[in-house]
Amino acid sequence: MINLFSLIVIILGLCLFETISSIDNAVINAEVLSTMSAKAKRWFLIWGLLIAVFLVRGLLPWLIIWFTNPSLGFIGAFTAAFSSNPMVAESIEKSAPILLSGGGIFLVFLFFHWLFMEPKSYGLSHEKFFQSHGVWFYAVVSIFLALVVWFSIKINPLMAFGAVVGSTAFFITHGFKQNAEKAEEQMLHKKAGLSDLSKILYLEVIDATFSIDGVLGAFAFTLSVPLILIGNGLGALVVRKLTTSNIERVKKYKYLKNGAMYSVLFLGAVMLLESFGFHINNLVSPITTFIILGYFFYKSKKEFKN
Repeated sequence: MINLFSLIVIILGLCLFETISSIDNAVINAEVLSTMSAKAKRWFLIWGLLIAVFLVRGLLPWLIIWFTNPSLGFIGAFTAAFSSNPMVAESIEKSAPILLSGGGIFLVFLFFHWLFMEPKSYGLSHEKFFQSHGVWFYAVVSIFLALVVWFSIKINPLMAFGAVVGSTAFFITHGFKQNAEKAEEQMLHKKAGLSDLSKILYLEVIDATFSIDGVLGAFAFTLSVPLILIGNGLGALVVRKLTTSNIERVKKYKYLKNGAMYSVLFLGAVMLLESFGFHINNLVSPITTFIILGYFFYKSKKEFKN
């Protein structure tokens, strides 16, 4: 049974992780919103927020629970999230290794893609070296996936399948994000001639794509969907606030993305270790997330002042 202190720490950790991992999303939102009318902006910030919090971040964990527990049924997976039935809890716990292996692979791939392929401000000395050898990204993640699948098959073949699904999900969402960057560039240069409605729909699709990172990472904090909904929902509120007020200031803290990515690596490692049967205390993920993000925030603030 999780005590009140643990609940608060987990929710705060979820909120912080969702906020920092969604900074790229907030930047895209702010830039596209700058090309829209005041009425469209208000609609997106009010109704778009409800969609982001309750539909996307509420629906995704539910769908993930259903996917990893098909025996519960579509409706049963929803009620299971709020059920105190020990048999339901046991079913979710048994399927956890499948979910954790898939989520862990997704997050580790996400980190390596950032490390090898994405432009960045170098927060640590080794980052420049890895980016200069970006061609090795595909080799590293392929070998890593092969090793996880090899050891998973010996324990549970469905764990191996979960790992493959996690890698597939990464490359699908990565493709969506690349297309989003191209679409954003067209919008900002007014080449696409899109209506405000089209831009709102675009932002909602992008928000759903970016939220996958936060939702999967959330399972490293807890398997409780209500807690994930609360923590990620609060994070979505903060992201919307940043979108409309302080996004330019946030962009000046240039190492926050580094902190988010090292947190992603740690959470991915936690999920993979737990999928293989290692027990890790619920407080480890949020506390370590606070430490990693706190360090890179301090580093960013120090350089910003200088």
